[in-house]
Amino acid sequence: MMSQIAFPVPDQSIVARRPEIIAGLSKLVPSECLITEEDERRAFETDALTSYRRLPLAVVLPRTTEQVASVLRYCHENSVFVVARGAGTSLAGGAIPQEDAVVIGISKMKNVLELDLSSRTIKVQAGITNQAISEGLVEHNFFYAPDPSSQLACTIGGNIGMNSGGAHCLKYGVTANNVLGVTLVTIEGEILQIGSDAMDSAGLDLLGLVVGSEGQLGIVTEATLRILPKAEGARPVLFGFDTSEEAGAAVAAMIGAGIIPVAIEFMDKQAIEITEAFAHAGYPLDVGALLIVEVEGSDAEMASTLESIVAIARQHRVKVIRESQSAQEAALIWKGRKSAFGATGRIADYICMDGTIPTGRLPEVLKGIDDIVQRHGLRVANVFHAGDGNLHPLVLFDINDPDQQVRAEEAGNDILRLCVDVGGCLTGEHGVGIEKRDLMPFQFTSDELEQQMRIRAVFDPKWLLNPAKVFPLENRWMPE
Repeated sequence: MMSQIAFPVPDQSIVARRPEIIAGLSKLVPSECLITEEDERRAFETDALTSYRRLPLAVVLPRTTEQVASVLRYCHENSVFVVARGAGTSLAGGAIPQEDAVVIGISKMKNVLELDLSSRTIKVQAGITNQAISEGLVEHNFFYAPDPSSQLACTIGGNIGMNSGGAHCLKYGVTANNVLGVTLVTIEGEILQIGSDAMDSAGLDLLGLVVGSEGQLGIVTEATLRILPKAEGARPVLFGFDTSEEAGAAVAAMIGAGIIPVAIEFMDKQAIEITEAFAHAGYPLDVGALLIVEVEGSDAEMASTLESIVAIARQHRVKVIRESQSAQEAALIWKGRKSAFGATGRIADYICMDGTIPTGRLPEVLKGIDDIVQRHGLRVANVFHAGDGNLHPLVLFDINDPDQQVRAEEAGNDILRLCVDVGGCLTGEHGVGIEKRDLMPFQFTSDELEQQMRIRAVFDPKWLLNPAKVFPLENRWMPE
């Protein structure tokens, strides 16, 4: 299989010491927490960027922070590479291991540790799923705001690593806006408490450094999260347009008018057809683009906000307006949106891009994406968080055709360059991983990259944590 993404040659000295390393790890965790057999390790050889696979040296699934600390300390003392893993839902290859690396998975660390409704906080182990937190808060009429499409499976630790968002981050912010503190284990095995239960803490903003660091500064084992009371009511509305450009212009006008709904989600015609065939959500099939706009509050608040939104949509030649009339219909609308990636995977392989742009440039960027994909002889399904300009074009290809895979990756790179060209950035919530690693110099100068790498090296001088990710391989900064 051809590919454009390079991996470093495995360190054979580490590979040769595999029996010794496994013996050392077996003294640190119970036998059910250590995976060494080849067939069982294959479950960890890739993440959601399934085009790339590497069989890890071993897999450790600790149950406690102390076990994570002891394993990291051992790996540091023995110069063994480490890859942290949540649920493996990374679309950027952030959790793909190497043949000379030990995977530390947090899937067994999934307990709720503390719940304080008066302070509106919850403390959890990092392996708990995003959705499990909100489900556990239903009886208290609270919720945790970030809601990635993979929230059924993705872990809080993974969310923190990539600074994930979701459909409702337009109003409530991404993970960084909803995390108050973390327990971080360094590569030397030191356990650090960063942040606090308060809305802010004194000193340097180390928490802001950790969130989005992609497992290169340490492994997060616990997190204190901000939780919110549920709104009095919520109502999603479907808006159908003849073209993506009209829908994009309507989004830009809504945001420009100062209207901040809970969510504004976008689907183009390809995505509508794929999703409706799978979820039967009642999406209109005679439109070229669809917006899902959700508002919340009292009946009067929702009516007032919707009146303004509908007026703007009409100015942009909206063709269909369909307001949900029941909780069941609202759930079905969101089921369709949340199922979009999985539904697309039924009909084709795809690469999901994650560029972010100023919302005012949305119409021209959508046109540019179509031009890029057509130039490479492929198809694209656009489904993304339109309200904050976080694009998720799905570039469709056949993984059994090596040439198509190369063209899909080239198209994806061109899309990300377009995002940067219009004033955006390479990633909004998926992270850099291996997918965007070699595009980092397109957004950042060499001096900016060097400063980022110097900070990383402070936490991990040997560069053992999540190797071959984020920074281009050829200009990795190392201390002299």
